[in-house]
Amino acid sequence: MPDLLLYIGNQNYSSWSLRPWLALTAAGIAFRHEVIPFDFPAGNPAIKAVSPSGRVPLLVDGDLKIWESLAIIEYAHELYPDAGVWPKDRAARADARAISAEMVSSFHALRNACPMNIRRPVRPIALPDGVKDNVARIEALWHERLDRFGGPFLYGAFSAADAMYAPVVNRFEIYALTDHPRTLAYMEAVKAHPAFAKWREAALAESWIVPEDEA
Repeated sequence: MPDLLLYIGNQNYSSWSLRPWLALTAAGIAFRHEVIPFDFPAGNPAIKAVSPSGRVPLLVDGDLKIWESLAIIEYAHELYPDAGVWPKDRAARADARAISAEMVSSFHALRNACPMNIRRPVRPIALPDGVKDNVARIEALWHERLDRFGGPFLYGAFSAADAMYAPVVNRFEIYALTDHPRTLAYMEAVKAHPAFAKWREAALAESWIVPEDEA
Protein backbone atom coordinates (compact mmCIF):
# COMPACT_ATOMS: atom_id res chain seq x y z
CA MET A 1 0.00 0.00 0.00
CA PRO A 2 1.20 3.56 -0.63
CA ASP A 3 3.02 5.33 2.18
CA LEU A 4 1.48 8.78 1.86
CA LEU A 5 2.96 11.84 3.57
CA LEU A 6 0.99 15.09 3.57
CA TYR A 7 2.83 18.30 4.41
CA ILE A 8 0.46 20.93 5.77
CA GLY A 9 0.64 24.45 7.16
CA ASN A 10 -0.63 25.72 10.50
CA GLN A 11 -3.87 23.91 11.23
CA ASN A 12 -5.37 27.06 12.71
CA TYR A 13 -4.95 29.04 9.49
CA SER A 14 -4.17 26.86 6.49
CA SER A 15 -7.45 26.46 4.64
CA TRP A 16 -5.84 24.79 1.64
CA SER A 17 -4.16 22.24 3.93
CA LEU A 18 -7.46 21.49 5.67
CA ARG A 19 -9.17 20.52 2.42
CA PRO A 20 -7.14 17.42 1.39
CA TRP A 21 -6.42 16.44 5.01
CA LEU A 22 -10.14 16.40 5.73
CA ALA A 23 -11.07 14.58 2.52
CA LEU A 24 -8.53 11.81 3.10
CA THR A 25 -9.26 11.49 6.81
CA ALA A 26 -13.02 11.34 6.31
CA ALA A 27 -12.56 8.65 3.64
CA GLY A 28 -10.44 6.54 5.99
CA ILE A 29 -7.33 6.76 3.82
CA ALA A 30 -4.11 6.11 5.74
CA PHE A 31 -1.50 8.87 5.59
CA ARG A 32 1.01 10.64 7.77
CA HIS A 33 1.13 14.40 8.04
CA GLU A 34 3.80 16.89 8.99
CA VAL A 35 3.10 20.51 9.92
CA ILE A 36 5.42 23.20 8.55
CA PRO A 37 4.28 26.47 10.16
CA PHE A 38 4.30 29.57 7.99
CA ASP A 39 4.41 32.22 10.72
CA PHE A 40 7.58 33.76 9.31
CA PRO A 41 7.67 37.32 7.86
CA ALA A 42 9.01 36.06 4.52
CA GLY A 43 7.55 32.55 4.72
CA ASN A 44 9.12 29.43 6.11
CA PRO A 45 12.12 28.22 4.06
CA ALA A 46 11.37 24.68 5.22
CA ILE A 47 8.38 24.65 2.87
CA LYS A 48 10.51 25.44 -0.16
CA ALA A 49 12.90 22.71 0.89
CA VAL A 50 10.22 20.04 0.36
CA SER A 51 7.71 21.64 -2.04
CA PRO A 52 8.57 22.62 -5.64
CA SER A 53 5.91 25.35 -5.54
CA GLY A 54 7.04 26.68 -2.18
CA ARG A 55 3.55 26.04 -0.86
CA VAL A 56 1.61 23.54 1.18
CA PRO A 57 -0.28 21.26 1.12
CA LEU A 58 2.03 18.81 -0.56
CA LEU A 59 1.41 15.08 -0.84
CA VAL A 60 4.43 12.81 -1.21
CA ASP A 61 4.08 9.23 -2.43
CA GLY A 62 7.55 7.80 -3.00
CA ASP A 63 9.18 9.98 -5.64
CA LEU A 64 5.89 11.62 -6.60
CA LYS A 65 5.01 15.07 -5.27
CA ILE A 66 1.55 16.61 -5.67
CA TRP A 67 1.20 20.19 -4.47
CA GLU A 68 -2.36 21.39 -5.04
CA SER A 69 -5.35 20.60 -2.82
CA LEU A 70 -7.77 19.36 -5.45
CA ALA A 71 -5.05 17.43 -7.29
CA ILE A 72 -4.17 15.69 -4.02
CA ILE A 73 -7.81 14.74 -3.53
CA GLU A 74 -8.07 13.39 -7.08
CA TYR A 75 -4.91 11.32 -6.61
CA ALA A 76 -6.31 9.84 -3.41
CA HIS A 77 -9.49 8.94 -5.29
CA GLU A 78 -7.45 7.19 -7.99
CA LEU A 79 -5.57 5.20 -5.35
CA TYR A 80 -8.75 4.31 -3.43
CA PRO A 81 -11.72 4.60 -5.83
CA ASP A 82 -14.05 2.80 -3.42
CA ALA A 83 -13.22 4.89 -0.35
CA GLY A 84 -15.97 7.44 -0.95
CA VAL A 85 -13.73 10.43 -1.62
CA TRP A 86 -16.29 11.57 -4.23
CA PRO A 87 -19.99 10.65 -4.49
CA LYS A 88 -20.66 7.21 -5.96
CA ASP A 89 -23.21 8.40 -8.52
CA ARG A 90 -21.52 9.61 -11.72
CA ALA A 91 -23.72 12.68 -12.19
CA ALA A 92 -23.36 13.68 -8.53
CA ARG A 93 -19.62 13.11 -8.78
CA ALA A 94 -19.35 15.41 -11.79
CA ASP A 95 -21.38 18.07 -10.03
CA ALA A 96 -19.24 17.74 -6.89
CA ARG A 97 -16.10 18.23 -8.95
CA ALA A 98 -17.61 21.29 -10.63
CA ILE A 99 -18.46 23.07 -7.39
CA SER A 100 -15.08 22.08 -5.93
CA ALA A 101 -13.29 23.60 -8.91
CA GLU A 102 -15.40 26.73 -8.43
CA MET A 103 -14.12 26.89 -4.86
CA VAL A 104 -10.54 26.79 -6.16
CA SER A 105 -11.04 29.50 -8.78
CA SER A 106 -13.58 31.82 -7.15
CA PHE A 107 -14.69 33.64 -3.99
CA HIS A 108 -11.54 35.77 -3.79
CA ALA A 109 -13.28 38.62 -1.94
CA LEU A 110 -14.39 36.27 0.84
CA ARG A 111 -11.04 34.53 1.10
CA ASN A 112 -9.06 37.79 1.17
CA ALA A 113 -11.28 39.62 3.67
CA CYS A 114 -12.06 36.71 5.98
CA PRO A 115 -9.08 34.37 6.57
CA MET A 116 -9.75 31.00 8.14
CA ASN A 117 -8.94 31.08 11.84
CA ILE A 118 -10.17 28.18 13.96
CA ARG A 119 -9.35 29.95 17.25
CA ARG A 120 -10.99 33.27 16.42
CA PRO A 121 -14.04 34.28 18.49
CA VAL A 122 -17.20 35.08 16.57
CA ARG A 123 -16.99 38.74 15.66
CA PRO A 124 -18.38 40.55 12.58
CA ILE A 125 -16.16 42.83 10.50
CA ALA A 126 -16.81 45.54 7.91
CA LEU A 127 -17.16 43.68 4.63
CA PRO A 128 -15.55 44.99 1.43
CA ASP A 129 -17.30 44.83 -1.92
CA GLY A 130 -17.85 41.36 -3.25
CA VAL A 131 -17.99 39.42 0.01
CA LYS A 132 -21.78 39.43 0.25
CA ASP A 133 -22.03 38.30 -3.38
CA ASN A 134 -19.62 35.44 -2.62
CA VAL A 135 -21.67 34.44 0.42
CA ALA A 136 -24.90 34.47 -1.59
CA ARG A 137 -23.40 32.31 -4.33
CA ILE A 138 -22.02 29.76 -1.85
CA GLU A 139 -25.31 29.54 0.03
CA ALA A 140 -27.16 28.99 -3.25
CA LEU A 141 -24.75 26.17 -4.13
CA TRP A 142 -25.17 24.56 -0.73
CA HIS A 143 -28.96 24.85 -0.56
CA GLU A 144 -29.51 23.44 -4.04
CA ARG A 145 -27.47 20.33 -3.27
CA LEU A 146 -28.83 19.86 0.21
CA ASP A 147 -32.35 19.98 -1.24
CA ARG A 148 -31.48 17.67 -4.13
CA PHE A 149 -29.56 15.03 -2.18
CA GLY A 150 -31.28 15.30 1.20
CA GLY A 151 -28.31 16.28 3.40
CA PRO A 152 -26.89 16.35 5.93
CA PHE A 153 -23.90 16.92 3.62
CA LEU A 154 -23.90 18.33 0.10
CA TYR A 155 -24.29 14.94 -1.59
CA GLY A 156 -25.88 13.04 1.27
CA ALA A 157 -22.75 11.40 2.66
CA PHE A 158 -19.63 13.44 3.41
CA SER A 159 -17.41 13.82 0.33
CA ALA A 160 -14.51 15.85 -1.01
CA ALA A 161 -16.94 18.61 -1.93
CA ASP A 162 -17.71 19.14 1.75
CA ALA A 163 -13.99 19.13 2.49
CA MET A 164 -13.41 21.78 -0.18
CA TYR A 165 -15.99 24.06 1.46
CA ALA A 166 -15.06 23.28 5.08
CA PRO A 167 -12.90 26.42 5.48
CA VAL A 168 -15.92 28.45 4.35
CA VAL A 169 -17.89 26.91 7.22
CA ASN A 170 -15.32 28.41 9.60
CA ARG A 171 -15.41 31.77 7.82
CA PHE A 172 -19.20 31.96 7.86
CA GLU A 173 -19.18 31.22 11.58
CA ILE A 174 -16.39 33.41 12.93
CA TYR A 175 -17.29 36.48 10.87
CA ALA A 176 -21.05 35.97 11.39
CA LEU A 177 -21.73 36.03 7.66
CA THR A 178 -25.10 34.26 7.64
CA ASP A 179 -28.15 33.55 9.75
CA HIS A 180 -29.95 31.30 7.26
CA PRO A 181 -31.26 28.20 9.11
CA ARG A 182 -30.48 25.85 6.19
CA THR A 183 -26.91 27.11 6.05
CA LEU A 184 -26.43 26.96 9.81
CA ALA A 185 -27.69 23.36 9.94
CA TYR A 186 -25.21 22.35 7.26
CA MET A 187 -22.40 24.15 9.09
CA GLU A 188 -23.23 22.28 12.28
CA ALA A 189 -23.11 18.96 10.42
CA VAL A 190 -19.64 19.73 9.05
CA LYS A 191 -18.34 20.91 12.42
CA ALA A 192 -19.68 17.77 14.09
CA HIS A 193 -17.94 15.41 11.66
CA PRO A 194 -15.22 13.49 13.54
CA ALA A 195 -12.54 14.42 11.00
CA PHE A 196 -13.28 18.14 11.29
CA ALA A 197 -13.38 17.86 15.08
CA LYS A 198 -9.96 16.20 15.04
CA TRP A 199 -8.50 19.02 12.92
CA ARG A 200 -10.08 21.64 15.18
CA GLU A 201 -8.59 20.03 18.29
CA ALA A 202 -5.11 20.17 16.77
CA ALA A 203 -5.62 23.77 15.60
CA LEU A 204 -6.65 24.92 19.06
CA ALA A 205 -3.52 23.34 20.54
CA GLU A 206 -1.16 25.30 18.28
CA SER A 207 0.80 28.23 19.69
CA TRP A 208 1.84 29.89 16.42
CA ILE A 209 0.37 33.28 15.56
CA VAL A 210 0.08 34.82 12.09
CA PRO A 211 -0.71 38.50 12.80
CA GLU A 212 -2.24 39.29 9.39
CA ASP A 213 -4.80 36.53 9.90
CA GLU A 214 -5.81 37.82 13.33
CA ALA A 215 -7.60 41.01 12.24
